[in-house]
Amino acid sequence: MDRFQEMQVFAAVAQDQGFSAAARRLGMSAASVTRAVAALEKRIGTLLLTRTTRSVYLSEAGQRYLEDCRRILSEVQEAEDSAAGSHAQPRGLLTMTAPVLFGELFVTPVMVGYLTQFPEVCINGLLVDRVVSMVEEGIDVAVRIGELPDSNQHAIRVGEVRRVICASPELLATQGRPRHPQDLAQAPIIATSAIGQMRTWPFLEAGEPLSVRHEPRLVVTSNQAAITAACLGLGFTRVLSYQVASKVADGELEIILADFELPPWPIHVVYQGGRKASARVRSFVDFTVKALREHPALQG
Repeated sequence: MDRFQEMQVFAAVAQDQGFSAAARRLGMSAASVTRAVAALEKRIGTLLLTRTTRSVYLSEAGQRYLEDCRRILSEVQEAEDSAAGSHAQPRGLLTMTAPVLFGELFVTPVMVGYLTQFPEVCINGLLVDRVVSMVEEGIDVAVRIGELPDSNQHAIRVGEVRRVICASPELLATQGRPRHPQDLAQAPIIATSAIGQMRTWPFLEAGEPLSVRHEPRLVVTSNQAAITAACLGLGFTRVLSYQVASKVADGELEIILADFELPPWPIHVVYQGGRKASARVRSFVDFTVKALREHPALQG
C-alpha cells in the first residue's frame, strides 16, 4: 500500500473513529485497515491513534498529521480536477454540515436533488447544532446561520432568518394579542435552550435594545418541541422564522411583535478552496446556493 493509500485509510479511521466503520466505507477488511495504520505508525515512528475497547482517538501527533493528510489529499484531488478542466465530472465523497432542523427542512432536499443529478458523488451530511471546524473535521461545505467570523473560507449569502415571537390563533383569541414586548412578562411562555435567552428575550424599540424577563411555564431543549407546544396553544415561544414558516402559512401559528424584532441573521454557504475547489465542491455549492436563494422562507 503506497503512502497516499495509507493517508486515505488513516483519514477514514480518524473521521469514523473506528477501524470497522472505516473499513466498510472504504470497501476493505477491518484487518487490512488495521495493518495499514500500524504500518503507517511504524514508518513514521509515533502513535497516531489511541485505541480503547470502544473507540479510537487521535493522539496529539495524529491530530497534526490528519490536518496534513487532508490538505495533501485535497491538493491531489484538486490537481486531478484542474487537469481535467471544466469538463471534470463531480465524483467522490463530499462532507457537509448544517444545523439540525435547518438541515432536515431545507438541506436534505438539496442533497437528494444534487445526488440525483450527480450519481458519482456520495455525501456525508453532518447535521448538528454546533459550529463545526471545517479544517479539523474535514468539512467541504457548511451552511451557517448568523454572522461569520473573519476567515480564509469563501462564503456566499443565500438568505436570512428572523428571530420571531409566535403563538397559536386560539391562544391569541383567549389571551389577547400583545402590543409591546413588556406584555409578555406575565404571559404563558415556552422557552427553548436551543436559541438561548431562556428567561430573557431581547428586542429593539426605536433602535434601542430592550430586554424582557419572563418565567416560562415550559422549558425544552429543542425548537421543534417548543413549536409543537405553541401549536397546541400552551403559550408564546421565540424561534427562527424558517422553523415556523410552514405553520404560519397553514394558519397554525401567528407571528407577533414584528416591529420589535432584532436584525435578521444572514445565511451563508461556506466552502474552502475557492477556484481550486474540486468539481464536486463547486457543483454542490452552485446547486445549494441556487436552491436556497429560491426558497421564499429564507428571504426574510
